[in-house]
Amino acid sequence: MNERLEDIAAAMVMAGKGILAADESSGTIKKRFDSINVESTEDSRRDYREMLFRSTEAMSNCISGVILFDETLRQKAADGTPLVDIIRASGAVPGIKVDGGAKPLAAHPGETVTEGLDGLRERLSEYHGLGARFAKWRGVIAISGDLPTGGGVRANAHALARYAALCQEAGIVPIVEPEIVMDGTPGDHSVDRCYEVTEWVLRTVFAELFDARVNLEGTVLKPNMVIDGKNARKASVEEIAEKTVRCLKATVPASIPGIAFLSGGQSDEEATAHLSAMNAGYDLPWQLTFSYGRALQAACLKAWSGKSENAAAGQRAFTHRARMNGLAATGNWNSDMEKTA
Repeated sequence: MNERLEDIAAAMVMAGKGILAADESSGTIKKRFDSINVESTEDSRRDYREMLFRSTEAMSNCISGVILFDETLRQKAADGTPLVDIIRASGAVPGIKVDGGAKPLAAHPGETVTEGLDGLRERLSEYHGLGARFAKWRGVIAISGDLPTGGGVRANAHALARYAALCQEAGIVPIVEPEIVMDGTPGDHSVDRCYEVTEWVLRTVFAELFDARVNLEGTVLKPNMVIDGKNARKASVEEIAEKTVRCLKATVPASIPGIAFLSGGQSDEEATAHLSAMNAGYDLPWQLTFSYGRALQAACLKAWSGKSENAAAGQRAFTHRARMNGLAATGNWNSDMEKTA
């Protein structure tokens, strides 16, 4: 069967559903497990993710896709079922993180460029064979009074475009993720400074995607929201929603089927409130949804705490957050709904 990139992308951003980012690297998942005093082993990582993927209500009703780490894409559940098959059975699309991480950008102090283009064509072919139908690549953009630089922005935008073209060649939808890091150092930028940098970065990214001949109808954007830094939080939910939508309308072509936000250092409820305000208050040319990792998993991870007897509690916590964000993706969330947890 010939799978169209446009159809896969549309399924990833369907109304009322969003993407679960379960692609934590070995180092990141270890930090998450350390916080609940659980040793990070191949089995413990599998058990945790299997618990998420078997959360039937959340996965079937609220999750459209799951971003996986290389190890997870290849893993089988305790009963021998490939985790990819469990995800597919829920109706969600399996995806894969393919970048090699952000590394220092030569001659650009304080900035990084994401590596991983070498050998990517071959890896994408293998990942497609393993069941992945979309991929993710994150470009990390530092923000301060002096950063980013033009060289830093262009380097990351160019890498994102090359990655996206290679994905589409392999029959895989690219998630293009240029992230202005809200919780980076010093984290004291204003919401207006974030607007300025986000607009610049997105304009540059789409120029590079155009030059790389990327099919935008088969692409999903995963940007930061326009938000003030972690040490300068003053902007209201309404201001963040208005500035984010204004910035996106100024930079993102209507041919992009959907925008799946990262949560970027926001609390669980903040990320939900901002998404809902955008969907409730504005006429939009694209679907606006979520692609959250920590903001979907933090409560679940704590409830589970590495104990099999807590699996049901972990699934309830995950289901609640997935349901709240599913409502936000249609603009129908309000804070009173959080009390039903």
